[in-house]
Amino acid sequence: MRYISTRGQAPARDFADVLLAGLAEDGGLFMPETWPHFSPADLRAMRGLPYPELAARVMQPFVGGAIPFEVLRTICHESYAGFGHPAIVPLIQLETGLFVQELFHGPTLAFKDMAMQVLGRLFDYVLTQRDKRVTIVGATSGDTGSAAIEAMAGRDRIDIMILHPHERTSLVQRRQMTTVHAANVGNVAVEGTFDDCQDIVKAMFADTGFRDEVRLSAVNSINWARIAAQIPYYFAAALALGAPDREVAFSVPTGNFGNVLAAWAARRMGLPVARLIVGSNRNDILARFLESNDMSMVPVEPSLSPSMDIQVSSNFERVLFELLDRDADATRQTMLSFRETGRMAVPEAIWHRARGVFHGFRLDDAGTEAEIRRLHAAAGYLADPHSAIGIAAARALPCGGGVPVVAMATAHPAKFPDAMERATGQRPALPPRMADLFEREERFTVLPNDLGTVEAAVRALVGRNAG
Repeated sequence: MRYISTRGQAPARDFADVLLAGLAEDGGLFMPETWPHFSPADLRAMRGLPYPELAARVMQPFVGGAIPFEVLRTICHESYAGFGHPAIVPLIQLETGLFVQELFHGPTLAFKDMAMQVLGRLFDYVLTQRDKRVTIVGATSGDTGSAAIEAMAGRDRIDIMILHPHERTSLVQRRQMTTVHAANVGNVAVEGTFDDCQDIVKAMFADTGFRDEVRLSAVNSINWARIAAQIPYYFAAALALGAPDREVAFSVPTGNFGNVLAAWAARRMGLPVARLIVGSNRNDILARFLESNDMSMVPVEPSLSPSMDIQVSSNFERVLFELLDRDADATRQTMLSFRETGRMAVPEAIWHRARGVFHGFRLDDAGTEAEIRRLHAAAGYLADPHSAIGIAAARALPCGGGVPVVAMATAHPAKFPDAMERATGQRPALPPRMADLFEREERFTVLPNDLGTVEAAVRALVGRNAG
């Protein structure tokens, strides 16, 4: 399997090179040169497999010959061995035709663990094989950072610096990052929004001198390996509900578009996905685009669902590339114009193609609290604010025709205790292994939204560990 850039001006690479590179040199995102496909017979043969085995089989076509299958299988089994539920990704029925798939049973209680635990071991394997080190810099709106730190802390060949927007994550989310004291971990609180953090990371990759100096890599969903490791849980849910002999729909609370992109990729690979519902909060650029072809930036507003407080959804570029029939020049021009003008000009025909698969939904904070309260009263279910938006979207946009809708539960409710208590009167407890989270010492640095200042902090982390 080879990978090409959505902007067409970077050399093709194999999976291991894409893993280490993260972002393409031309600013584009890597995509598989061809899409693997599973036949109905292939899908039926996967039914009933333990999740780690299923994950290895679904990922294998993307990995190709870069990593032996037996190594990939071992990585997947080790990655999920410590999860807090024996099913790894349990599927729970809330009402007729509506299910939730819980993706938050990993070490940091968020769906990001599903990919990050795999990525940490993939990095270890490839870096050891090549006798190299890398510096990972990532931006987080809440959950990616803690999952990445948990997966990378203490690894000998990796330094990791995570940028989060200052005072714009939940307290639990922040402390999960800033109380890890491994020597190879650094945390920066940027005075700005998640989009500002993400822009700094992309600018670092564009700074070729700095990129080469610190051997920069990425674990955000701009890294294709992250997407590849998220695709399997869509297979798990669909197979459990009767695929390939029955269609299924997915409702995904969405910020950076990576999670729903994985569902779209599963559809490209042969999974019978009838509809993809994109759930947004008040930062509703994706919902506006799908509703009226209005992909225009407005200021980010803090919400109860901070992981979705995003205006520039990086992974949308990958879908745009496909919608434009893989025209890299058109993709590049569209994305550059978007960043210059704040508005993406998508031809009507392309917009209608997107609406053939994706359906948008938005819910403000009051509606989110109401949905949390309704779920608790009706089904005794505690859904965090992000998951509640996905569930509300699934109820609002049913498929009909007997097609079940699976809403992705992306975070444990204990990560957002204040919102849960206001809505339900209950304050969910953290698991015993995290019970002392608020007693642990925090370590992070508040820095201005300035590329040079943040690059200096990364250099200091790398230099300290090199010495």
